[in-house]
Amino acid sequence: MTGPLDDSTTRSAVEAVLGAEHAAVWSSGLASAYLPPDDQGPLARAALAHRERRDALVALCEAAGVAPAPAAAAYATPRPVTDAASAAALLVVAEDDTAVGWRAVLERTDDPQLRRLGVAAVVSAADVGVRWRRLSGTQPLVPPFPGTR
Repeated sequence: MTGPLDDSTTRSAVEAVLGAEHAAVWSSGLASAYLPPDDQGPLARAALAHRERRDALVALCEAAGVAPAPAAAAYATPRPVTDAASAAALLVVAEDDTAVGWRAVLERTDDPQLRRLGVAAVVSAADVGVRWRRLSGTQPLVPPFPGTR
């Protein structure tokens, strides 16, 4: 029996998006220190979704006998995070990075379960990203093709 990670290009894409999900979880923690109370609930829900996807990827790797890469202790931010707008800009990057990673997975697998997870992740990144784009002043509010740069 073969699995979705038997193909090396799919495995590489899954490993890359796992790294993006790790970074998104970390970014959510950093951003929470700067976002106003009204944004804490949506941030917590988005962070939970990233943790759930990360955990699903870890489980997929372990089931395939692939050692999942652990999260780093910290991640470089594209610019310093000093206020709500810069925290939201960091979250935009995190959502965009996960969307790009999941799109790469979608392009490389025909596994139904992995494809469902990937489509849901790209849609979530576009949806959640609207809030962070608005708060950070990033345009457009919805990328024309989520998951591309």
